[in-house]
Amino acid sequence: MIQLHDKKFEVFITHEEIQFAIKNMTKQIEDDHCDEVPVFVGVLNGAFMVVSDVIKNYDSPCEVSFVKMASYEGTATTNEVKQLIGINQNLEGRTVVILEDIVDTGNTVEELKKMFKAQKVKHCKIATLFFKPEAYTKDIKIDYVGIRIPNKFIVGFGLDYDGLGRNLKDVYQLSE
Repeated sequence: MIQLHDKKFEVFITHEEIQFAIKNMTKQIEDDHCDEVPVFVGVLNGAFMVVSDVIKNYDSPCEVSFVKMASYEGTATTNEVKQLIGINQNLEGRTVVILEDIVDTGNTVEELKKMFKAQKVKHCKIATLFFKPEAYTKDIKIDYVGIRIPNKFIVGFGLDYDGLGRNLKDVYQLSE
């Protein structure tokens, strides 16, 4: 059990389980894109650890870039996605694989898909370490999923609660 600010959290997914999921997801991505050089686009701040581990496990040529989006305040989504940092390279005709830490409502995914469609990318794939199918409200396909989880608030491995918890190796869920 850990405490971050005013909330208590308990271990939910171990670092070993996370690494296993990342290796499997990365293998699927690499198998699908072995004949091209994809651009991995990490969604900051939460996906920095996911991006790092995917890149370490990806054995073929690739490029990496980042965007920064914001949609959460505390433990709740604002249902409004703001782009804080964008991509400053030409992606027209390229394959983009968006790397997310977590997909819940799908609002960020929807915004990113629009953004990359406007840039005329060849393919835009979505990969997420954690996916909350109960919370997902969009018709956009999630191409690669590491771990499906219930609709609970989690922290660790890049995910935070008001700035704290991103550095935790394991993932913790809000304690009831």
